[in-house]
Amino acid sequence: MAGYRTPLGRARGLGAAKHGVGHFIKQRLTGAALVVLMLWAISAAIGLSRADFASTTAWLHSAWNAVPAALLIGTAFLHMSLGMQVIIEDYIQTPLAKISLLALNAFVCWAGAAIGVFSILKVAFGGGAY
Repeated sequence: MAGYRTPLGRARGLGAAKHGVGHFIKQRLTGAALVVLMLWAISAAIGLSRADFASTTAWLHSAWNAVPAALLIGTAFLHMSLGMQVIIEDYIQTPLAKISLLALNAFVCWAGAAIGVFSILKVAFGGGAY
């Protein structure tokens, strides 16, 4: 395989970073999981469209509803983080800006997922919506 590289590429030692395939697989798996979870969420939203607040919180008390809701939030933020990482790595050229934006991306996605899952669990375990 080394014979296919250009002399400049061999001199600089540039090549694959060896993480692209794993990133690609994670994006596809989270995308597929989101299709299934969004179908569940759409059917749940249709079913709850005429429900009042008390029935909706009672619906969320069930583990059969709270777990998929938490999985939807976590998977959506992970998928968003992976997608934004690719965009930042591809289009931001300045090293300091790239590192800063990658760190901000990770922070915002993890914080959003944590807040979303915490909110679902708070209602699911009877803490109310406040």
